[in-house]
This record gives sequence, structure tokens and C-alpha cells, in this order.
Amino acid sequence: MVEKVSSRIVYNNYNTISRVINKVDATPSKPVSLPSFTAAEIIPMYQTSTSPIRTELTSTKEKNEYKEILSHLDRKTKKTVETLLKNGVLLNSNSNDKSTVLDNLYKIVTEKRADGLDAKNILKDTIATIAYPYVITQQFGDIPRKYMDSVIQANSEDENQNNKSDVNVEHSGTCVAASTEFKLAKQMPAEFARFAQELSSPKMSVEKKIELDNLADDTLSSVWLLNAFEIPYEMKDFKAATLKFAPDKNAIIRAKIQTTDKDPYERTPLDVLMQSTFMQVGSQQSYNTLTDKRAGKFNQNEKGLIEFEKTFTESVVFDKNILSVTYQTVDENARLVGYETDMETLKKHLTQTLDAGENILIGYTQVNENNIIINGHEITMVGYNKSPDGKLTFICNDTDDSISRPIEYPEDYLLPKIHHAALPKEIVEKDLNIIPSWVEGIEMYKQMKKQAA
Repeated sequence: MVEKVSSRIVYNNYNTISRVINKVDATPSKPVSLPSFTAAEIIPMYQTSTSPIRTELTSTKEKNEYKEILSHLDRKTKKTVETLLKNGVLLNSNSNDKSTVLDNLYKIVTEKRADGLDAKNILKDTIATIAYPYVITQQFGDIPRKYMDSVIQANSEDENQNNKSDVNVEHSGTCVAASTEFKLAKQMPAEFARFAQELSSPKMSVEKKIELDNLADDTLSSVWLLNAFEIPYEMKDFKAATLKFAPDKNAIIRAKIQTTDKDPYERTPLDVLMQSTFMQVGSQQSYNTLTDKRAGKFNQNEKGLIEFEKTFTESVVFDKNILSVTYQTVDENARLVGYETDMETLKKHLTQTLDAGENILIGYTQVNENNIIINGHEITMVGYNKSPDGKLTFICNDTDDSISRPIEYPEDYLLPKIHHAALPKEIVEKDLNIIPSWVEGIEMYKQMKKQAA
């Protein structure tokens, strides 16, 4: 048992990436191809879901909803919906309000969408993403000339500047948000569909009731976190609160552009809304979709989210007590100087979590010849394979690689690069005594306030 492992929140941003890291030892298991999938590849619902598996339409309401949805789809997408019904995803109700995937798809196509969004496009994108979440990407689209003046004008109102280069985002810092989107679509399809429906509706927001003990050990600390992250909320009692999630006000501009001018490998309008929303949550409501920059009180870097912000975002989105475990030891100069535990223990934590049916958001780093961390990136670990010699190959999803397929990393390549991983407390507490990130976050904020005084 290690005496104490600190999450070591540092100001270096380990969750953004300025360019796609070269995976020299991690060649994708399948060649690069345009985002597409067959019915046989559709992701089945997780067995750990608390929602009962239903594969047949039983009520008149469900049958009418199903018929209406199919009437708006092409043959290929109809086949996808049929498969979603057969494998239990379409009637999955593991959402905050117990609505099913079917219910929310029906609302998307029969109720009004936000100005500039196309109901059929949102419907098709939602179906495709739930069926095969690997199509999710964090790649920003280019801004066509016909939109440039209005985009610059909208940005200048917020940023007090008129710089065309600020809105031509080449490498985004939304890896945490995109990975959160991926995990939500893959593990909670009904909740993903609910988010898709409400974020694309005229109100462009979604409410979610969460348990306060999934944020911190006591109510006052949970309330402190909600206030510190400036997320709108309403207390129901001392045990729960209803939070309001919404994209930043400029997200609709990007979403409109992607509705009419999306190119291959670029984000869908739905990706834009989802990722903006999760960036808003983590950045204390300070994100700007036009520039992919954020402000906020916890991060000195204007791109991406730090570990503390990522943990808060994941905790409220999934309404779970997420424990972010730091495995790399990093000094004040961002130099990798060692590890908090041995690689076998790290591997055990990962495999036990995956065996429990949970995907894992991990942050991994890239160092230079002096072991200084120069880049970091957030990806999602979804499974593993074991070779005859006992070595593991981890199956992951990277939203920044233009590959709409899972990719494989040998354990010898990936494990030493893992800076942190989001894991269940019951799995890691046997080996490590973890200081929760919210404890360090509160202390960090107090120190920052003291220094500013």
C-alpha cells in the first residue's frame, strides 16, 4: 500500500495536443477509411447497463414512434435502426429521465430544432453516433469564405479582436470533450440521445439531476464545486441538484456551418454541440467555439482542460464518483521523474475496470529528450487482448486521428505514457491511498486566491 498518492494538479495542460502525436509503435489495426460502418459492426449495449434489455416494440406509442422515424430515413439508416432495435439499444432507457433512445429520436424529427439546424441531419447523426461511436471526431471544419465575415464579427464581439487566424482552428483542444462524448454514446445511448435532442432543440440546453455525493464527500464541498465551475444549478435538497448543461453561445455558428459545409473527417453539427457543452462545463463556462479557446480560474493554458476540470466534467455528465488516478510523477518543471506505482499494478487497475464494462478516459503524455512533457492527449480505452506470451494490447479510441476505427497499443508502448486515468474508487483503493481531485482543486484555488491578493 502506497502511503499517499496526490493527483498533482499542475498548470501544464496534459489534456490538449498541438498536433497529432505520432504513434510509431501503435499502428492502427485497420487501414484509414472514411467514417462508415455496417450493421454487423454496431456497438451492442453494455451488459452493465441498469436498463433492462428490450428488443420488441410493445406499445402503440412505440410502434408509432418507430414508424415515424423510419419514414425520414434512407435505406441504409433504416437498417441501422432495425439493428439497434434487435440488439436492445433502441429501447434502452438508461437516461436521466428514463426516456428511451426511441423517444428522443422521435422528438428530434417531430419537434422543432434550433435555428439553422436540420432535423433529419441531427436524426441521422445521432443514430450513426449511437450505432458506431468511433465516427466521433474533434476535427474542426474549415470556415468557407461566405461565412468568414459573420464569424469574425461574432468573435470580435467576444474577444475584442478581428483576427481571421483565430477562427481557423487547425488542431483543437477538445480531446477531453470528444472522449466524454464518445463514452456517453457508447455506454449510455439513451442519455446520449437525450442530450442530442435537447441540445439541438430551440432551448439548446439539457437538465440533469445528479447526486451530490458523486462530486465530493460532503454537501458543502459539492456546492463549492458547482459554484466554482459556475454551472447553473438548482438544489433539490442536501442530496441532489439539477444542473443545466449548454454549449457556448457561438457553438450554433459552427454547427450551422457544419450543417451545410461538412467535409470528410470533420465534426458533425452534433459533435460541435456536444463538445462545446462539455468544454463549457470544464472551463467554468468560459469556452469560445469560434477560437477553441477558454479562460476560467483553474487553467493558465487557453486550450483544453486540465485533469481537475476533466474529472469534474466526467463526474457530472455520468453522475458518478469518478476518481482520477495519477500514475506519472512530474516535477514543477513538467519533467517526468518517475511513477507512483509499478506497471503491473497500473495494468491491473485498467483491466479490472475494463472487465467491469467501463470505458476509461486516460491522459497520456509525450516527452522530449530531457523527459520534459511537451504534449498530452486524452483518449478512451475500451478493451484489451491478451497474446500467448501474456502481453496485453489495449484497444482504444482516439478522436483526433482521422480513423473511424478502434486502434491498438501494445502495453509496453502505452503504459509508461499514461499520466492519469479515470477509475472506480473500489478498484484502486486496495493499492493506493488517493487524494480526490476535488480536495486538491479546492486547495489549489485557495492558494491561487492568496497569491493574487
